[in-house]
Amino acid sequence: MKIRMLVEMTGTRDGQPWPAKGREADLPTAAAAHLVASGIAEEVRAQPAEEAAADKPARKGARRAAVTDS
Repeated sequence: MKIRMLVEMTGTRDGQPWPAKGREADLPTAAAAHLVASGIAEEVRAQPAEEAAADKPARKGARRAAVTDS
């Protein structure tokens, strides 16, 4: 289960430091569910590609470079 940390945690998990606040991690479902229930993390749900593209702001002034044959 993919989660996003809502707090800083000290210590390690499986020999690795916990992700920083705001960072994501993929954990076994039971461990992730415990962190979510405790308010330490939130579940990261996958967005369909169409929604993800709609969430990105349009880049103003972006143009494709013209390809010319020399």
